[in-house]
Amino acid sequence: MEPIRILSEQLTNFAREIIALLPNFLAALLVLALTLLVARFAGLIARKVLTRSKARPSLLAAVASILRLLVWITGFLIAATVVFPNLTPTKLVAGLGIGSIAIGLAFKDIFENFLAGFLILLRKPMRIGDDIECEGLSGTVEEISIRDTFLRKRSGELVIVPNSHLFKNPVKILTDTELRRISLVVGVAYGEDAAAAKDVIESAIQKINSPDAEQPAQVFAVEFNSSSIDFLVRWWAKSAPPDEHVSRNAAVLAIKAALDDAGIEIPFPYRTLTFAEPLALQRDSAGETPPRKG
Repeated sequence: MEPIRILSEQLTNFAREIIALLPNFLAALLVLALTLLVARFAGLIARKVLTRSKARPSLLAAVASILRLLVWITGFLIAATVVFPNLTPTKLVAGLGIGSIAIGLAFKDIFENFLAGFLILLRKPMRIGDDIECEGLSGTVEEISIRDTFLRKRSGELVIVPNSHLFKNPVKILTDTELRRISLVVGVAYGEDAAAAKDVIESAIQKINSPDAEQPAQVFAVEFNSSSIDFLVRWWAKSAPPDEHVSRNAAVLAIKAALDDAGIEIPFPYRTLTFAEPLALQRDSAGETPPRKG
């Protein structure tokens, strides 16, 4: 019966220790209750302060979450030292240092995206509703969270992009301004009058409805190509991709119609072959079967 007696003594001692720690547990629960109140209050204060600074809603939520997390970590540390008096703050900090290294290695990508998302939210240029391009991805920004950015492609699919991808790579913001300059290359045959062709193209592109009358379209002769003299046509349109497509379509149709009406040729690529010796030409008589080779 000796094992039973030993087990009974161990359970009795354990129960006594638990009872002795009950006041500490109650004090720790009180600390956690106060932590809950402080965390909520800190979140509200952060939202009010950042709202006055006209910060983004996603940034408001991120800062409030970080403050609440810091308050909760502090509250748990205090509660732990209350329950276990022998657990000093120095030991807790040392334990957190070792634990933070292990957690950091395990959740490296998550922390990287979290930090990148926070920095992106601090940036002013990229906003909800902007059209962007980044490393083959393009679309409209629908949401910027603390970890991911939600991108709606032109074809309708939703792409969830890790924030670290947008932070590490160059991002082209197509709608950073209301207007964007569009370029188009138009080729005219060498046999045509280049100056007259330039005037025709200028007249055609000026008829396109420009959103900014103070910035007229421009036409420049830029290159002697293999089968044409190339003109660079530049004009302003609204920056959203759908508006660019509509404006480019109108410009191409207007320039093509104007050149056709003026009788100016838009050449297609062709190649002239020159042989060192004249080729022997032979015409077969009607009904005569040509000789077979071989």
